[in-house]
Amino acid sequence: MREFYSRVNRKTYYILMLMIIVLMMSGLILSTLELDGIDFGYIIHFLCVAFLTVCLWIYPKHETHTFRKIIILFGFAYFYTLFFLYPQTWTTYILICLIPALSILFFDLKLFYFSFIINGILMVITFGYILLIDRGDLYTYLHYDILGNFINIIAVQVLLFFIFQISFKRMKKQQLYYEQLQQSERLKMVGQLTAAVAHEIRNPVTVVRGFLQFFDEDPSFDDPMKRKFKLMIDELNTVEQIISQFLTLSKPNGEQKLEKVDVKDVIESVTGLLHSYAMLSDNQIVTYVEEDCMISINKIEFKQLLINIIKNALEASDVGRSVSIMANRNNNFIEITIIDEGSGMSEAEVKSLGTPFYSLKSNGTGLGLMICFNIVEKYGGEIYYSSSVGKGTTATIRFLAINDQ
Repeated sequence: MREFYSRVNRKTYYILMLMIIVLMMSGLILSTLELDGIDFGYIIHFLCVAFLTVCLWIYPKHETHTFRKIIILFGFAYFYTLFFLYPQTWTTYILICLIPALSILFFDLKLFYFSFIINGILMVITFGYILLIDRGDLYTYLHYDILGNFINIIAVQVLLFFIFQISFKRMKKQQLYYEQLQQSERLKMVGQLTAAVAHEIRNPVTVVRGFLQFFDEDPSFDDPMKRKFKLMIDELNTVEQIISQFLTLSKPNGEQKLEKVDVKDVIESVTGLLHSYAMLSDNQIVTYVEEDCMISINKIEFKQLLINIIKNALEASDVGRSVSIMANRNNNFIEITIIDEGSGMSEAEVKSLGTPFYSLKSNGTGLGLMICFNIVEKYGGEIYYSSSVGKGTTATIRFLAINDQ
Protein backbone atom coordinates (compact mmCIF):
# COMPACT_ATOMS: atom_id res chain seq x y z
CA MET A 1 0.00 0.00 0.00
CA ARG A 2 3.02 2.29 0.10
CA GLU A 3 2.62 3.25 -3.56
CA PHE A 4 -1.12 3.71 -3.06
CA TYR A 5 -0.69 5.66 0.15
CA SER A 6 2.00 7.92 -1.34
CA ARG A 7 -0.55 9.17 -3.88
CA VAL A 8 -3.40 9.58 -1.46
CA ASN A 9 -3.65 12.44 0.94
CA ARG A 10 -3.10 11.42 4.55
CA LYS A 11 -6.33 13.14 5.50
CA THR A 12 -8.27 11.10 2.92
CA TYR A 13 -6.77 7.89 4.29
CA TYR A 14 -7.87 8.66 7.83
CA ILE A 15 -11.38 9.65 6.68
CA LEU A 16 -11.71 6.33 4.84
CA MET A 17 -10.42 4.36 7.83
CA LEU A 18 -12.76 6.27 10.13
CA MET A 19 -15.71 5.20 7.98
CA ILE A 20 -14.57 1.54 8.13
CA ILE A 21 -14.12 1.72 11.90
CA VAL A 22 -17.58 3.28 12.34
CA LEU A 23 -19.11 0.43 10.31
CA MET A 24 -17.33 -2.19 12.44
CA MET A 25 -18.43 -0.45 15.63
CA SER A 26 -22.01 -0.28 14.35
CA GLY A 27 -21.97 -3.99 13.65
CA LEU A 28 -20.63 -4.63 17.14
CA ILE A 29 -23.41 -2.57 18.73
CA LEU A 30 -26.16 -4.15 16.63
CA SER A 31 -24.89 -7.63 17.48
CA THR A 32 -26.02 -7.11 21.08
CA LEU A 33 -29.61 -7.23 19.80
CA GLU A 34 -29.05 -10.65 18.22
CA LEU A 35 -26.97 -12.28 20.95
CA ASP A 36 -28.30 -13.15 24.39
CA GLY A 37 -25.98 -10.99 26.44
CA ILE A 38 -22.24 -10.76 26.37
CA ASP A 39 -20.75 -14.18 25.80
CA PHE A 40 -17.40 -15.54 24.63
CA GLY A 41 -18.25 -14.98 20.95
CA TYR A 42 -19.11 -11.34 21.57
CA ILE A 43 -15.78 -10.84 23.38
CA ILE A 44 -13.91 -12.28 20.37
CA HIS A 45 -15.88 -9.98 18.07
CA PHE A 46 -15.04 -6.98 20.28
CA LEU A 47 -11.32 -7.84 20.40
CA CYS A 48 -11.14 -8.23 16.60
CA VAL A 49 -12.77 -4.82 16.12
CA ALA A 50 -10.45 -3.22 18.69
CA PHE A 51 -7.25 -4.69 17.24
CA LEU A 52 -8.25 -3.90 13.64
CA THR A 53 -9.08 -0.32 14.63
CA VAL A 54 -5.67 0.20 16.24
CA CYS A 55 -3.79 -1.45 13.35
CA LEU A 56 -5.56 0.52 10.61
CA TRP A 57 -5.12 3.80 12.49
CA ILE A 58 -1.37 3.46 13.09
CA TYR A 59 -0.51 1.72 9.81
CA PRO A 60 0.81 4.85 8.00
CA LYS A 61 3.56 5.06 10.63
CA HIS A 62 4.53 1.38 10.31
CA GLU A 63 4.38 0.51 6.60
CA THR A 64 6.20 -2.82 6.77
CA HIS A 65 5.47 -6.26 5.32
CA THR A 66 5.18 -7.76 8.82
CA PHE A 67 2.65 -5.17 9.94
CA ARG A 68 0.61 -5.70 6.77
CA LYS A 69 0.56 -9.43 7.49
CA ILE A 70 -0.71 -8.72 11.01
CA ILE A 71 -3.54 -6.59 9.60
CA ILE A 72 -4.50 -9.37 7.16
CA LEU A 73 -4.52 -11.97 9.96
CA PHE A 74 -6.77 -9.79 12.10
CA GLY A 75 -8.96 -9.33 9.03
CA PHE A 76 -9.29 -13.12 8.74
CA ALA A 77 -10.12 -13.37 12.43
CA TYR A 78 -12.76 -10.63 12.16
CA PHE A 79 -14.64 -11.92 9.11
CA TYR A 80 -14.55 -15.59 10.13
CA THR A 81 -15.76 -14.58 13.59
CA LEU A 82 -18.74 -12.87 11.95
CA PHE A 83 -19.37 -15.97 9.81
CA PHE A 84 -19.46 -18.42 12.73
CA LEU A 85 -21.00 -16.05 15.29
CA TYR A 86 -23.93 -14.96 13.12
CA PRO A 87 -24.83 -17.93 10.88
CA GLN A 88 -28.20 -16.43 9.92
CA THR A 89 -26.48 -13.46 8.23
CA TRP A 90 -25.68 -15.01 4.85
CA THR A 91 -23.78 -11.93 3.60
CA THR A 92 -20.81 -12.88 5.81
CA TYR A 93 -20.30 -15.78 3.37
CA ILE A 94 -19.60 -13.21 0.64
CA LEU A 95 -17.16 -11.35 2.88
CA ILE A 96 -14.99 -14.38 3.59
CA CYS A 97 -14.88 -15.09 -0.15
CA LEU A 98 -13.42 -11.63 -0.75
CA ILE A 99 -10.84 -11.49 2.07
CA PRO A 100 -7.81 -11.88 -0.29
CA ALA A 101 -8.96 -8.70 -2.04
CA LEU A 102 -7.77 -6.74 1.01
CA SER A 103 -4.15 -7.53 0.14
CA ILE A 104 -4.59 -5.93 -3.31
CA LEU A 105 -4.65 -2.52 -1.59
CA PHE A 106 -1.19 -3.17 -0.17
CA PHE A 107 0.37 -3.82 -3.61
CA ASP A 108 2.33 -6.69 -2.06
CA LEU A 109 2.73 -9.86 -4.14
CA LYS A 110 3.93 -12.06 -1.26
CA LEU A 111 1.11 -10.83 0.98
CA PHE A 112 -1.50 -11.67 -1.66
CA TYR A 113 -0.21 -15.24 -2.03
CA PHE A 114 -0.10 -15.55 1.75
CA SER A 115 -3.75 -14.44 2.16
CA PHE A 116 -4.78 -16.51 -0.87
CA ILE A 117 -3.36 -19.73 0.59
CA ILE A 118 -4.63 -19.03 4.13
CA ASN A 119 -8.15 -18.35 2.85
CA GLY A 120 -8.08 -21.54 0.77
CA ILE A 121 -7.17 -23.64 3.80
CA LEU A 122 -9.78 -21.95 6.01
CA MET A 123 -12.50 -22.37 3.38
CA VAL A 124 -11.79 -26.11 3.12
CA ILE A 125 -12.01 -26.39 6.92
CA THR A 126 -15.21 -24.29 6.97
CA PHE A 127 -16.99 -26.39 4.32
CA GLY A 128 -15.80 -29.56 6.07
CA TYR A 129 -17.42 -28.29 9.28
CA ILE A 130 -20.69 -27.44 7.48
CA LEU A 131 -20.79 -30.79 5.69
CA LEU A 132 -19.76 -33.12 8.53
CA ILE A 133 -20.74 -31.35 11.75
CA ASP A 134 -23.37 -28.69 11.10
CA ARG A 135 -25.22 -30.73 8.43
CA GLY A 136 -27.57 -27.88 7.60
CA ASP A 137 -28.71 -26.97 11.12
CA LEU A 138 -27.37 -23.40 11.04
CA TYR A 139 -26.00 -22.98 7.51
CA THR A 140 -29.00 -24.23 5.58
CA TYR A 141 -28.38 -21.87 2.68
CA LEU A 142 -24.93 -23.42 2.16
CA HIS A 143 -25.74 -27.03 2.97
CA TYR A 144 -28.66 -27.10 0.52
CA ASP A 145 -26.19 -26.93 -2.39
CA ILE A 146 -22.82 -27.53 -0.76
CA LEU A 147 -21.05 -28.54 -3.98
CA GLY A 148 -22.36 -25.58 -5.95
CA ASN A 149 -21.38 -23.12 -3.23
CA PHE A 150 -17.92 -24.66 -2.97
CA ILE A 151 -17.42 -24.36 -6.74
CA ASN A 152 -18.62 -20.76 -6.61
CA ILE A 153 -16.14 -19.80 -3.92
CA ILE A 154 -13.31 -21.44 -5.90
CA ALA A 155 -14.40 -19.43 -8.93
CA VAL A 156 -14.32 -16.23 -6.86
CA GLN A 157 -10.78 -17.01 -5.68
CA VAL A 158 -9.64 -17.66 -9.26
CA LEU A 159 -11.24 -14.38 -10.35
CA LEU A 160 -9.49 -12.50 -7.55
CA PHE A 161 -6.20 -14.10 -8.56
CA PHE A 162 -6.51 -12.90 -12.18
CA ILE A 163 -7.66 -9.44 -11.08
CA PHE A 164 -4.64 -9.10 -8.82
CA GLN A 165 -2.19 -10.37 -11.45
CA ILE A 166 -3.50 -7.98 -14.11
CA SER A 167 -3.63 -4.97 -11.76
CA PHE A 168 -0.20 -5.80 -10.32
CA LYS A 169 1.42 -5.91 -13.78
CA ARG A 170 -0.24 -2.67 -14.81
CA MET A 171 0.84 -0.90 -11.64
CA LYS A 172 4.38 -2.19 -12.13
CA LYS A 173 4.43 -0.79 -15.67
CA GLN A 174 3.08 2.55 -14.44
CA GLN A 175 5.67 2.61 -11.67
CA LEU A 176 8.46 1.90 -14.18
CA TYR A 177 7.16 4.63 -16.50
CA TYR A 178 6.99 7.08 -13.60
CA GLU A 179 10.57 6.27 -12.57
CA GLN A 180 11.81 6.67 -16.16
CA LEU A 181 10.02 10.02 -16.39
CA GLN A 182 11.65 11.19 -13.17
CA GLN A 183 15.04 10.00 -14.41
CA SER A 184 14.55 11.88 -17.68
CA GLU A 185 13.71 15.09 -15.83
CA ARG A 186 16.74 14.68 -13.57
CA LEU A 187 19.03 14.12 -16.56
CA LYS A 188 17.64 17.20 -18.27
CA MET A 189 18.24 19.32 -15.18
CA VAL A 190 21.74 17.95 -14.60
CA GLY A 191 22.58 18.37 -18.30
CA GLN A 192 21.65 22.04 -18.26
CA LEU A 193 23.54 22.61 -15.00
CA THR A 194 26.71 20.81 -16.08
CA ALA A 195 26.73 22.57 -19.47
CA ALA A 196 26.67 25.99 -17.81
CA VAL A 197 29.28 25.09 -15.19
CA ALA A 198 31.55 23.26 -17.68
CA HIS A 199 31.68 26.24 -20.05
CA GLU A 200 32.47 28.61 -17.18
CA ILE A 201 35.32 26.37 -15.99
CA ARG A 202 36.71 25.64 -19.45
CA ASN A 203 37.41 29.30 -20.28
CA PRO A 204 39.83 30.06 -17.38
CA VAL A 205 41.40 26.60 -17.71
CA THR A 206 42.17 27.30 -21.39
CA VAL A 207 43.80 30.63 -20.49
CA VAL A 208 45.94 29.11 -17.72
CA ARG A 209 47.02 26.21 -19.92
CA GLY A 210 47.99 28.62 -22.71
CA PHE A 211 50.27 30.62 -20.43
CA LEU A 212 51.83 27.45 -19.03
CA GLN A 213 52.56 26.21 -22.57
CA PHE A 214 54.12 29.60 -23.32
CA PHE A 215 56.31 29.40 -20.21
CA ASP A 216 57.25 25.81 -21.08
CA GLU A 217 58.71 27.03 -24.38
CA ASP A 218 60.45 30.02 -22.80
CA PRO A 219 64.25 29.32 -22.73
CA SER A 220 64.68 31.55 -19.67
CA PHE A 221 63.22 28.78 -17.45
CA ASP A 222 65.41 25.82 -16.47
CA ASP A 223 64.48 22.16 -16.92
CA PRO A 224 63.22 21.52 -13.34
CA MET A 225 60.81 24.42 -13.67
CA LYS A 226 59.66 23.23 -17.13
CA ARG A 227 58.94 19.79 -15.68
CA LYS A 228 56.65 21.47 -13.19
CA PHE A 229 54.97 23.36 -16.02
CA LYS A 230 54.47 20.10 -17.90
CA LEU A 231 52.99 18.47 -14.80
CA MET A 232 50.50 21.34 -14.42
CA ILE A 233 49.61 21.15 -18.12
CA ASP A 234 48.91 17.40 -17.77
CA GLU A 235 46.63 18.03 -14.81
CA LEU A 236 44.77 20.73 -16.75
CA ASN A 237 44.35 18.26 -19.61
CA THR A 238 42.72 15.91 -17.13
CA VAL A 239 40.37 18.69 -16.06
CA GLU A 240 39.55 19.33 -19.72
CA GLN A 241 38.73 15.65 -20.21
CA ILE A 242 36.40 15.65 -17.20
CA ILE A 243 34.67 18.77 -18.50
CA SER A 244 34.14 17.06 -21.86
CA GLN A 245 32.49 14.14 -20.04
CA PHE A 246 30.16 16.56 -18.25
CA LEU A 247 29.21 18.14 -21.57
CA THR A 248 28.10 14.77 -22.92
CA LEU A 249 25.29 14.88 -20.34
CA SER A 250 23.81 18.04 -21.82
CA LYS A 251 24.59 17.35 -25.48
CA PRO A 252 25.20 13.68 -26.22
CA ASN A 253 27.14 13.22 -29.39
CA GLY A 254 24.67 11.33 -31.55
CA GLU A 255 27.01 11.53 -34.54
CA GLN A 256 29.66 9.27 -33.04
CA LYS A 257 30.87 6.80 -35.64
CA LEU A 258 29.64 3.26 -35.12
CA GLU A 259 32.25 0.56 -35.42
CA LYS A 260 32.35 -3.20 -35.51
CA VAL A 261 33.91 -3.79 -32.10
CA ASP A 262 35.39 -7.02 -30.82
CA VAL A 263 34.41 -7.13 -27.13
CA LYS A 264 37.35 -9.36 -26.28
CA ASP A 265 39.91 -6.92 -27.71
CA VAL A 266 38.40 -3.96 -25.84
CA ILE A 267 38.21 -5.85 -22.53
CA GLU A 268 41.85 -6.92 -22.87
CA SER A 269 42.82 -3.31 -23.62
CA VAL A 270 40.86 -1.91 -20.67
CA THR A 271 42.04 -4.56 -18.18
CA GLY A 272 45.65 -3.96 -19.26
CA LEU A 273 45.14 -0.27 -18.56
CA LEU A 274 43.58 -0.91 -15.13
CA HIS A 275 45.99 -3.66 -14.09
CA SER A 276 48.34 -1.25 -12.32
CA TYR A 277 45.39 0.45 -10.61
CA ALA A 278 44.21 -2.93 -9.31
CA MET A 279 47.67 -3.76 -7.95
CA LEU A 280 47.50 -0.74 -5.64
CA SER A 281 44.97 -2.63 -3.51
CA ASP A 282 46.41 -6.07 -4.24
CA ASN A 283 43.37 -6.88 -6.39
CA GLN A 284 43.30 -9.06 -9.46
CA ILE A 285 41.29 -8.84 -12.66
CA VAL A 286 40.19 -12.21 -14.03
CA THR A 287 38.65 -12.40 -17.50
CA TYR A 288 36.62 -15.13 -19.24
CA VAL A 289 35.73 -13.86 -22.71
CA GLU A 290 34.39 -15.90 -25.61
CA GLU A 291 35.61 -15.43 -29.14
CA ASP A 292 33.60 -13.61 -31.82
CA CYS A 293 31.63 -11.38 -29.46
CA MET A 294 30.99 -8.52 -31.88
CA ILE A 295 28.81 -5.46 -31.29
CA SER A 296 28.16 -2.19 -33.12
CA ILE A 297 29.16 0.77 -30.96
CA ASN A 298 31.54 3.70 -30.76
CA LYS A 299 34.78 2.18 -29.48
CA ILE A 300 35.85 5.19 -27.40
CA GLU A 301 32.55 5.35 -25.55
CA PHE A 302 32.53 1.58 -25.06
CA LYS A 303 35.98 1.81 -23.45
CA GLN A 304 34.78 4.67 -21.26
CA LEU A 305 31.81 2.54 -20.17
CA LEU A 306 33.96 -0.46 -19.23
CA ILE A 307 36.64 1.62 -17.50
CA ASN A 308 34.08 3.30 -15.25
CA ILE A 309 32.29 0.11 -14.24
CA ILE A 310 35.45 -2.00 -13.77
CA LYS A 311 37.08 0.81 -11.79
CA ASN A 312 33.99 0.97 -9.55
CA ALA A 313 34.18 -2.80 -9.05
CA LEU A 314 37.86 -2.58 -8.06
CA GLU A 315 37.16 0.22 -5.59
CA ALA A 316 34.25 -1.74 -4.08
CA SER A 317 36.26 -4.97 -3.70
CA ASP A 318 38.03 -5.81 -0.48
CA VAL A 319 41.82 -5.83 -0.42
CA GLY A 320 43.25 -8.95 -2.03
CA ARG A 321 40.01 -9.90 -3.76
CA SER A 322 39.50 -10.34 -7.48
CA VAL A 323 37.14 -8.79 -10.01
CA SER A 324 35.77 -11.21 -12.60
CA ILE A 325 34.88 -10.04 -16.10
CA MET A 326 32.95 -12.40 -18.35
CA ALA A 327 31.61 -11.89 -21.86
CA ASN A 328 29.60 -14.40 -23.83
CA ARG A 329 26.91 -14.68 -26.46
CA ASN A 330 23.41 -15.33 -25.11
CA ASN A 331 21.00 -15.94 -28.00
CA ASN A 332 21.00 -12.68 -30.00
CA PHE A 333 22.82 -10.65 -27.35
CA ILE A 334 26.34 -10.17 -26.06
CA GLU A 335 26.38 -10.17 -22.27
CA ILE A 336 29.23 -8.62 -20.29
CA THR A 337 29.23 -9.44 -16.58
CA ILE A 338 31.46 -7.72 -14.03
CA ILE A 339 31.51 -9.29 -10.56
CA ASP A 340 33.24 -7.85 -7.50
CA GLU A 341 33.75 -9.37 -4.05
CA GLY A 342 32.99 -6.28 -2.01
CA SER A 343 30.55 -5.55 0.78
CA GLY A 344 27.56 -5.37 -1.58
CA MET A 345 24.60 -3.02 -1.54
CA SER A 346 21.06 -2.98 -0.22
CA GLU A 347 18.06 -3.08 -2.55
CA ALA A 348 17.42 0.64 -2.04
CA GLU A 349 21.03 1.49 -2.93
CA VAL A 350 20.88 -0.60 -6.11
CA LYS A 351 17.72 1.21 -7.23
CA SER A 352 19.44 4.58 -6.77
CA LEU A 353 22.41 3.74 -8.99
CA GLY A 354 22.69 5.95 -12.06
CA THR A 355 20.83 8.88 -10.55
CA PRO A 356 22.56 12.28 -10.52
CA PHE A 357 24.81 13.04 -7.55
CA TYR A 358 24.18 9.66 -5.91
CA SER A 359 27.38 7.87 -5.00
CA LEU A 360 28.49 5.43 -2.31
CA LYS A 361 32.01 6.86 -2.46
CA SER A 362 33.00 9.56 0.03
CA ASN A 363 34.29 11.80 -2.77
CA GLY A 364 32.05 10.58 -5.60
CA THR A 365 29.54 12.59 -7.61
CA GLY A 366 27.58 9.77 -9.25
CA LEU A 367 27.99 11.39 -12.66
CA GLY A 368 30.40 8.72 -13.95
CA LEU A 369 27.87 5.92 -13.53
CA MET A 370 25.11 8.13 -14.91
CA ILE A 371 27.22 8.62 -18.06
CA CYS A 372 27.55 4.83 -18.28
CA PHE A 373 23.78 4.43 -18.17
CA ASN A 374 23.47 7.07 -20.89
CA ILE A 375 25.98 5.30 -23.14
CA VAL A 376 24.21 1.95 -22.77
CA GLU A 377 20.81 3.51 -23.46
CA LYS A 378 22.21 5.45 -26.45
CA TYR A 379 23.19 2.22 -28.22
CA GLY A 380 20.02 0.33 -27.34
CA GLY A 381 21.58 -1.84 -24.66
CA GLU A 382 20.63 -2.74 -21.11
CA ILE A 383 22.51 -2.43 -17.83
CA TYR A 384 21.36 -3.72 -14.48
CA TYR A 385 22.90 -4.48 -11.10
CA SER A 386 22.23 -7.28 -8.66
CA SER A 387 23.66 -7.18 -5.18
CA SER A 388 23.08 -8.11 -1.57
CA VAL A 389 24.81 -6.87 1.54
CA GLY A 390 27.95 -8.86 2.30
CA LYS A 391 27.89 -10.84 -0.96
CA GLY A 392 29.35 -8.49 -3.56
CA THR A 393 27.81 -6.94 -6.66
CA THR A 394 27.22 -8.09 -10.22
CA ALA A 395 26.88 -5.61 -13.11
CA THR A 396 25.45 -7.00 -16.34
CA ILE A 397 25.58 -5.16 -19.68
CA ARG A 398 23.73 -6.45 -22.75
CA PHE A 399 24.11 -5.30 -26.35
CA LEU A 400 22.58 -6.74 -29.50
CA ALA A 401 25.08 -8.93 -31.34
CA ILE A 402 26.23 -7.35 -34.58
CA ASN A 403 25.14 -10.31 -36.73
CA ASP A 404 21.51 -9.60 -35.78
CA GLN A 405 21.53 -5.85 -36.44
